[in-house]
Amino acid sequence: MARAVTTRRKALLTVIGWTVGFLVFFPILWTVLTSFKTEGEAIANPPSFLAFDWTTENYTEVQHRSDYFLHMMNSVVISFGSTALGLLFAVPAAWAMAFAPGKRTKDILMWMLSTKMMPAVGVLVPLYILFRDSGLLDTRVGLVGVLTLIDLPLIVWMLYTYFREIPGEILEAARMDGASLGKEIVFVLAPMAVPGIASTTLLNIILSWNEAFWTLNLTTSNAAPLTAFIASYSSPEGLFWAKLSAASTLAIAPILVLGWFSQRQLVRGLTFGAVK
Repeated sequence: MARAVTTRRKALLTVIGWTVGFLVFFPILWTVLTSFKTEGEAIANPPSFLAFDWTTENYTEVQHRSDYFLHMMNSVVISFGSTALGLLFAVPAAWAMAFAPGKRTKDILMWMLSTKMMPAVGVLVPLYILFRDSGLLDTRVGLVGVLTLIDLPLIVWMLYTYFREIPGEILEAARMDGASLGKEIVFVLAPMAVPGIASTTLLNIILSWNEAFWTLNLTTSNAAPLTAFIASYSSPEGLFWAKLSAASTLAIAPILVLGWFSQRQLVRGLTFGAVK
């Protein structure tokens, strides 16, 4: 029997939800507002929220100083490329662990997850030397490969949990009808797991888009994504908050728009299999 929710409780939960949402979104809102201020107004104390002279000169100067569209294209190629390559390896791996598990499946999953716990700086020097000697330094191909390997354990784990919710009898029926392993994964498993695959894809794109450690250390100019674009506004002379905010706004705008239009699919994927 469903438990009745009083109007007062519903109103209280609504207020709490909006409050938490505003607190989470406030840093982004403040960054956007700061991007329209002058440098003097950006560091004014006390700060002004809306009562300031709005200007777009920061965006103009940012574009003149840096090639924003080059950095954005690098971010698009690196994030989407690493996600597509990761899914290419992760879908068969997750299928094998979910529908043909062995005695050590859980141990393998934990071993894969343990690689995410290693400090990235621990392998920076050997990986940098490897990239330098192989010609992959400051290339999109190199960054796509690194980010694929970094996010692959997370992709496999997420897809594994989604695939486990799909009845194995459906795949057995497809095999009895003569479906090969490839057709079983592409035409039977993948369509049934669309919400899970979509949410995994979106989450991995966001993680790759925001990756800063490897992109800052393995690029200089040619393959530098938007994270390097933002970092370039930190100088020995200090931080120029207004221009830094403009650069940050330009960097988060594409992924923010993508997340906004994909939020329904993301929520569907994250709740996939929660209710039976």
